[in-house]
Amino acid sequence: MAMVASLTLAPDVRAVLADHRFLVVGAQGQLGTELVKLLAEDGLGEPALVGLDVEQLDITDAGSTRSLVDEWLRAATPGKAVVINTAAYTAVDAAESDERTAYAVNADGPSNIAKAIAGRCRLIHVSTDYTFAGDADEPYRPDDLTQPSTAYGRTKDAGDKAIRKIAPDSAYVVRTAWVYGAYGPNFVRSMLRLAGERETLSVVDDQVGSPTWTRHLAHGLVELAVGNAPAGYYHCTGGGQCSWFEFARAIFEQNGLDPQRVQPTTSDAFARPARRPQYSVLSHDEWNAAGLSPMPGWREALAEAFQRDGAALREG
Repeated sequence: MAMVASLTLAPDVRAVLADHRFLVVGAQGQLGTELVKLLAEDGLGEPALVGLDVEQLDITDAGSTRSLVDEWLRAATPGKAVVINTAAYTAVDAAESDERTAYAVNADGPSNIAKAIAGRCRLIHVSTDYTFAGDADEPYRPDDLTQPSTAYGRTKDAGDKAIRKIAPDSAYVVRTAWVYGAYGPNFVRSMLRLAGERETLSVVDDQVGSPTWTRHLAHGLVELAVGNAPAGYYHCTGGGQCSWFEFARAIFEQNGLDPQRVQPTTSDAFARPARRPQYSVLSHDEWNAAGLSPMPGWREALAEAFQRDGAALREG
């Protein structure tokens, strides 16, 4: 397929969209909002595009999930229906003291969705780098051993494994990391808010990952949804890698702010209930081997994100 187009879907992807139906779960979250908007921009609307959030669909309720999916699938063309699950319990620190709730959303919920589709349509489930130990020195591959060290990571890993077991021929698990965008709280918006409140900021320089713009991630998920890649585990993040400190300085530079206002520090200076991964870089080899478009580099994406969504990102 064509390279990822940043503002609109590639022509070969758009050409097949009209035959598909999409159900986006978690539609009011950071990524879900971007997905719904991207698909709507290319002409999809109800009933071809349905976006639901927790108010309309409680994925922890197996019965209601099955009923809703059954109803949605009745009008779908076989082989042309896709559920994209972006819903998740993402309060990493809170999960340490409320793992039961996190498990219900991150493990039971995806399992309920997978059981409801029962192989009748494609399921794309968004996961996280937190399923790995976070102590590697080279990019994690999709089939590497998962060793989550946090409640959030454990519950996400349980959900990933459940849907792959339930729907091995139609379930896709896409791990991503360091996601930011125009909707909802994220690192980019936080840095700019703090820039207006403080003269200097201390940001950790001993955690490394790959910043991922929601717009590019949404493109990748849609391409996966309508393409011919086999079911399984995939990784989709921005290209390249950096530390949070380097990312923060790039955000400042992108906005004409003095990057020297951002100072490096260590993780030990920011003790939190949940340990953050020291290394969150994910390998794109399987993604590229499947013929999916390579993701742009994180610096290129950051510049484009501010060109397109600068006002929203600067709202903090």
